Amino acid sequence: MFAVSSQILNLICTYFDFYCIFLSGSALIYLKGPKFLIYVSGALSMWGDRMWHFAISVFLIELYGRNLLLTAVFGLVVAGSVLLLGALIGDWVDRNPRNKVAHASLFIQNISVTLCSIVLMLVFSYKQRIEQIWDGWLTVVCYTVVIVLADVANLASTALTIAIQRDWIVVITGYNRGHLAGMNATMRRIDQVTNILAPLAVGQVMTLASNVVGCGFILGWNLVSLLVEFFFLSRVYRIVPALSVKAPVVELDQVYLQSTERRRSQGTNTFFYFPRIHRYEIFHGDGWRAYYRQPVFLAGLGLAFLYTTVLGFDCITTGYAYTQGISGSLLSLLMGVSAITGLMGTVMFTRLRKTYGLVNTGIISSCLHLGCLLLCVCSVFAPGSPMDLSLLMPYNSNSSTDFGRMAGQRQKHTYPLRGGSNQPLLPDQSYTSIILLFLGVITARIGLWSFDLTVTQLLQENICESERGVVNGVQSSMNYLMDLLHFIMVISAPQPQHFGILVIISVLFITTGHTMYFLYAHKAKKKRSLGT
Repeated sequence: MFAVSSQILNLICTYFDFYCIFLSGSALIYLKGPKFLIYVSGALSMWGDRMWHFAISVFLIELYGRNLLLTAVFGLVVAGSVLLLGALIGDWVDRNPRNKVAHASLFIQNISVTLCSIVLMLVFSYKQRIEQIWDGWLTVVCYTVVIVLADVANLASTALTIAIQRDWIVVITGYNRGHLAGMNATMRRIDQVTNILAPLAVGQVMTLASNVVGCGFILGWNLVSLLVEFFFLSRVYRIVPALSVKAPVVELDQVYLQSTERRRSQGTNTFFYFPRIHRYEIFHGDGWRAYYRQPVFLAGLGLAFLYTTVLGFDCITTGYAYTQGISGSLLSLLMGVSAITGLMGTVMFTRLRKTYGLVNTGIISSCLHLGCLLLCVCSVFAPGSPMDLSLLMPYNSNSSTDFGRMAGQRQKHTYPLRGGSNQPLLPDQSYTSIILLFLGVITARIGLWSFDLTVTQLLQENICESERGVVNGVQSSMNYLMDLLHFIMVISAPQPQHFGILVIISVLFITTGHTMYFLYAHKAKKKRSLGT
């Protein structure tokens, strides 16, 4: 009996050993697979981007004082450059081998951030001396260098995003819609997790140490990340042969012949398979016309309208919160909470897509997004709101003294920034307004990211490979065009007392964007019903 039991035990142990070997083998295969390598590379890149985007807004506020003007100028330059060059960047992605595009974009992005961090370290360390050189003009030169380098890094990041998240993962998934949705959601979850940890890490470094140490932390991360990402992307390119194959270039004279024949044969004006065109023609508008003729044009344009907003954790919102007395540490925690809700949005997207389909998922997400943003509108009129419309009104010289005294009284929500530390959060005011604002912004991330994933997959599924880069480049330009408008609004009304007006305008633009998506959904359903 004991011998039988021993044999059974040995048999169980043998099967368990084989099972462990099988699991370890499967795990090893997955860890060496292209999906995992893309996830790790994306996580490193996103971590660096999140740290940099959080830190640069705080750095610019520190350098320029309580005003959001320099931060808005930075955003204006970044948005304007992508607006002008987005289509050309996308065409460059289309016309060059995938590995060269990824490596060049990665190198330019990380080196630009590294150089910018070095300049910021010098400015923070020798700010008083720099202000005395050339009657203060050296300070202007330093600001210009910082903004230019940050802008170059953002352009390279745009190219890398188009290449990896709009093209590579489509090829890696074998054009399978279910796998594509899963990989899109996973990439966005990684983005949200890094959005929790990266700002928290750099925010704690900046709060507990100094801005100089924060710059050094970002510098070191980018140098290490550059080497690891370069190796991983090279590995993915080698193990996925399809990545080395791209659609042939179709020149301009063939474009019109093919499109004319297609319209005659199909009896439609669709440019779903509109071939790729010359970079010069793209710059002059043909790339934009190709984007306009896409069947998902209204969905993409609706997503772009969502970028005209101050209701997100960008440099404007973080700068505004910083002027209101919120420390970098607390602000990074709030960004982490918003990332958690964004993570919930990615989970909701995958479940809604399986249950209701991709188009209906966008409708549900739109309604949820708009509903949460109503809390932000309520915050404008809630107790503790710093909004004061009288500051926008002109005044004459006779009343300048009274106006100065009144304006000084209205500044009680804004605190001086000394040595990177903030005053307590709203020590003598109601918490209602600031709570409603951040509650609306944070909860709205659920619907926002679910909607973003919906439109992203619609673009991936409905754009052919030969023009995937240029169309997504134009989409990036459209996003930044609308983003440009919100920076112009901030420049026109940079004081914290104006922020409530910007909140209302933002909600109007977001409502318009979702309305465009509703129109697209209606047309898509109508076309589907006629087709059946």
